[in-house]
Amino acid sequence: MQREYAVEVEFAPFLLDPTTPPEGKPRRPQTQASDGPTPIEARGASLGIRFSRGRTWSSNSHLALEAAEFAAGQGRAMEFHRAMFKAYFDDLEEIGAIETIVRVGEGVGLDPEGLRESLEGGQYRKLVDEGIRWSREMGVSGVPTFVFDEKYGVVGAQDYSVLESMMEKLGHQRRG
Repeated sequence: MQREYAVEVEFAPFLLDPTTPPEGKPRRPQTQASDGPTPIEARGASLGIRFSRGRTWSSNSHLALEAAEFAAGQGRAMEFHRAMFKAYFDDLEEIGAIETIVRVGEGVGLDPEGLRESLEGGQYRKLVDEGIRWSREMGVSGVPTFVFDEKYGVVGAQDYSVLESMMEKLGHQRRG
């Protein structure tokens, strides 16, 4: 989108499951290996996104969101979000654990000690809480949600044409 339109992509914090305690919680897998693909899995596969099965633990994503703010400050927001998405949905990792977050962050070029210090010290905790509040006020109910002009939202993984159509409806011109 940024290649074709003069837009700034920002990630707003949104808890995957606000009922998950900070330490995480066990969960029963929703599907079996023998089940056919769910609609979300099929849609993801058509877009090159893999959702692994067999998750037995739900992570509280607050620390990962704090790390995302750290990554944004280092100019690595997109890379960090992609790597964290893979860690959680593809590799079924515990993204509420500082060790996991630091390893993922280091993998995209973040300073591991600086990241660890920011997480342990809660440097971005208030900013993330404010962002979560903003997301709720905007009516965000799932991820991804694309918010245009801080007013209009498109929920879910969408074909690129849907996002292009929104840009056109709002009068945003393609780059020359």
